[in-house]
Amino acid sequence: MLRRCCVMMLLAGFLLGGACPAALPDEKQTIKENEKKQTDSENGKQSHEENDYELYKLLVDSIDQVRENYVQELDRRELIEAAIRGVMEKLDPYSSYIGPNDIEQLRTAVESEFGGIGIQITLDNGELKILSPIYGTPAYKAGLLAGDRIVEINGKSTDNLTLDEATQRLKGKEGTTLTLTVIHPGGEKKEQISVTRKRIHVETVLGERRKPDGKWDFMFDPNLRIGYVRLTAFSRDTSGELQRAMEQLQSAAVRGLILDLRFNPGGLLNAAIEVSDLFISEGRIVSTKGRSSPERSWDAHNSGTFEGFPMVVLVNRFSASASEIVSACLQDHNRAVIMGERTWGKGSVQSVIELEDGKSALKLTTAAYFRPSGKNIHHFPDAKDQDEWGVLPDKGFELKLNDEEMVELHKNRRDRDILRNGNADKAAADKILPAAKKEKPFVDRQLQMAIKYLTEELAKQKEDAR
Repeated sequence: MLRRCCVMMLLAGFLLGGACPAALPDEKQTIKENEKKQTDSENGKQSHEENDYELYKLLVDSIDQVRENYVQELDRRELIEAAIRGVMEKLDPYSSYIGPNDIEQLRTAVESEFGGIGIQITLDNGELKILSPIYGTPAYKAGLLAGDRIVEINGKSTDNLTLDEATQRLKGKEGTTLTLTVIHPGGEKKEQISVTRKRIHVETVLGERRKPDGKWDFMFDPNLRIGYVRLTAFSRDTSGELQRAMEQLQSAAVRGLILDLRFNPGGLLNAAIEVSDLFISEGRIVSTKGRSSPERSWDAHNSGTFEGFPMVVLVNRFSASASEIVSACLQDHNRAVIMGERTWGKGSVQSVIELEDGKSALKLTTAAYFRPSGKNIHHFPDAKDQDEWGVLPDKGFELKLNDEEMVELHKNRRDRDILRNGNADKAAADKILPAAKKEKPFVDRQLQMAIKYLTEELAKQKEDAR
């Protein structure tokens, strides 16, 4: 009774802030043990902090010694950045340091936007040429053509320029004027074209072919009403662009859809979630787990879902990350048939941690993601083919292309992406894409398999409706 009373008063003392009567002998022992554990913990923490301090000091002393005594004079920032990169190399291949010179390139990749005139360029036998203007951009409106040879940028010769150097010259602040000296395909006369830079948005939602006005046609087969949409990346605007493409197809009474994620390296996690949410009305989309971040999960919403038609997702060995989130989600929910090849197997989430007030950053792997079934996607270094990783095509729908076919597929798609207008000399423009002209036309066997499947599914639906 005395003990019970004392314990109750002890609790009251904690709750009310009052004094506690003397504890009994065994309670004194418990208090001493707790105090010892707390002291040991504090001592351990202090020892750990002291050890960290010594290691940090070792790093700083080493950099100072190199800077002061190395045979050549070195910049301190270069040494520190080299040390940071050394740390990141100890991690996985997806973690990296982004220095001030590369931070803008990271933002461009994430946002798919930059200040420029809107052209894709290439080097052809040392000559800087326009591979394609981007639809609706200042370059497109100014009349720049696929195959144009750029000989001067703002009066400076482009001889011996690398692609990176040319890109830097072409990009610039919005509203500034850029003057290009070009020679059109099939001609010899130089022409100066002035273009005002604007914020350029790179398309990530493409079709199989273009309409006469240059816009993408997402209806692959108008008779069967099979749609085709290709995603090249998952950027900030991808889900919005895809929704608009699907609304066009829906208004044309689409009956089947091919979503092509081949060669798609991924991108933003949120974009993958939003794209998945367009095609399922309920259930888990993806979940993430990390050592220092709480477990999170995302579920689908009923509104704005495109359903009621069969769907195929095409993937290959270069479909990674966000592409795998989408294909795994649609596969686990039986929303789409996955065709093609086993995907890359990148099941990790990278967070961009800004440094120096945004002048530099760390791209750090902070979590792993899991498909709705809870299965792993990541391909660990010691993983075998029979292990669980990536996204496997559905049974009976695996079709692996050989290396030659993969190269031809990539070149064929590049040719389809080129935007030519009626004044272009097509034959001259095609010289920068020699693989596009073949004695035998390229056959995309994976796409053919998808069309065959959807054709059969639609025929079954028609038969069942009778």
